[in-house]
Amino acid sequence: MNQKTQVQTPLSKTLNPKLLQGGLSPSLLIPPVTRLQRRVAELKQFSQLLQKVHPNVLAKSLHRGLLFQNQDFIAINKPFGVPVEDGPGTTNSIKSVLPVLAKMMDGLTAGSQLHLCHGLDKETTGVLLLARNEETAEHIRTLFQTHQVERKFWAVTVGAPVPAEGVVDIPVVERHVAGPQPHFKMSLSPVFRVSDSGEGLTRVRGQRQAARAVTRYRVLDNGQGCSLVELQPVTVVKHQLRVHMAYGLSCPILGDHKYAHWNKLAPQKLPEGILKKLGLEQNKVRHLPLHLHARQLTLPQFKGHGDITVSCFLPKFFTSTVKRLQITFPEKPQEL
Repeated sequence: MNQKTQVQTPLSKTLNPKLLQGGLSPSLLIPPVTRLQRRVAELKQFSQLLQKVHPNVLAKSLHRGLLFQNQDFIAINKPFGVPVEDGPGTTNSIKSVLPVLAKMMDGLTAGSQLHLCHGLDKETTGVLLLARNEETAEHIRTLFQTHQVERKFWAVTVGAPVPAEGVVDIPVVERHVAGPQPHFKMSLSPVFRVSDSGEGLTRVRGQRQAARAVTRYRVLDNGQGCSLVELQPVTVVKHQLRVHMAYGLSCPILGDHKYAHWNKLAPQKLPEGILKKLGLEQNKVRHLPLHLHARQLTLPQFKGHGDITVSCFLPKFFTSTVKRLQITFPEKPQEL
């Protein structure tokens, strides 16, 4: 019988305040006055903590947040707002601190390295795998590409998907959005449309650039106009979960300002009832972080091991939001 290993390790409780001095925005150090100001300051503290600190501070946080390790790879929690890869305007990235993190993992052993195996969006939190050598990294990348890695994400969505459980199987393609702020977004590229008579479906010609995208979903609970939804991407396509929820099910992920509107870049528009529960006004919604968390990842049999499942604790801003919306977790959550 295959041995299945279940791993769930808590992250660090709190970053050392001395290490963060000089790394946080001055606005986080100004005492808030009104209830709204306190709420905005709270969101900033939750979501901006590691975006502009010294790289060594980020590496230390990732090290303390170790979820799993063996001789082949490690699993860490990717924090909100920190990109996996380097890019224009990037202050910190997971990739840029890998040399420092590798030394922390193995002391000062010569030749210690860590390699990226897959990606997560800058705004997404949760389980991220890092290989100890390039051979292992390539093997894990192949497992992702051949859809052999099972991943479960938790998301808070605006509205409730109908039906409460199902599969979204709609190709996704990147499109240029014209207007005052020209930009690119991923969008749906369906292969069927409603017929002119409105009584059936007509197959349409698919776009060559479109990638097949399949997402399983199920609603875990509802509350105050929002839902807690478990998402399982069958395929690996850029922004697949966000696009399927926003455009396929008309239930955008809370805090997803990129896909809140198709023809412009603007903060997500939320109903008054949800704003009240979140303690916000519409003109402060831009401070809401994306509520999408890579909750669990399972690697199939690997180098003589059975299946390995790694779970990641929820960010504090996520559990705070769920509590405010009076949504019930399927199990008692543990915060980062």
